[in-house]
Amino acid sequence: MLEERLKEYIRQHKPLMADLGIVRDLALPQCYIAAGYIRNYVWDILHGLDGTDRHTDIDVVYFDPDDVSEERDAALEQHLRTSTANPKWSVKNQARMHAKNGDEPYHSTHAALTHWPETATAVGARLNVAGELELCCPYGLDDLFALRVRRSPNFDKRGYYLERVRKKQWKDQWPRLSIIED
Repeated sequence: MLEERLKEYIRQHKPLMADLGIVRDLALPQCYIAAGYIRNYVWDILHGLDGTDRHTDIDVVYFDPDDVSEERDAALEQHLRTSTANPKWSVKNQARMHAKNGDEPYHSTHAALTHWPETATAVGARLNVAGELELCCPYGLDDLFALRVRRSPNFDKRGYYLERVRKKQWKDQWPRLSIIED
């Protein structure tokens, strides 16, 4: 039910649909647009905000253990920025992000998302070759649609999580959010 609701929201967001098409054309394995672009859009809708642009970047995540170079990600970002005239692109191969995060190696994009700080942020979307939306949401969508910010079970850095939530000032932007500090 919530997956279909999210897909309908995404279908209504023309710029996001265009970005999903651009990212699909990169043909990267296990590739999604994820995090704030989707999360913030849903929170805007649930707060009755129209057309706001509350994402600081467009997070593209994929999983390719055969090439984990940061240079590849930088080249992909530059390509996206140049071809779209949008400086907000951020590309990260999740096959190397475990090292930055101090985790055991991830085995997929889905597994990597389980280590993201908040359950409501661990949401990705992509267009498949048939033009259908597919989602990657390892913790489901309950927290996202309930306006609940909760630390992901696999994210054990509570202090970092609390500082991140404070710095993001989400409660100021979306006052109906419920922040769980656990």
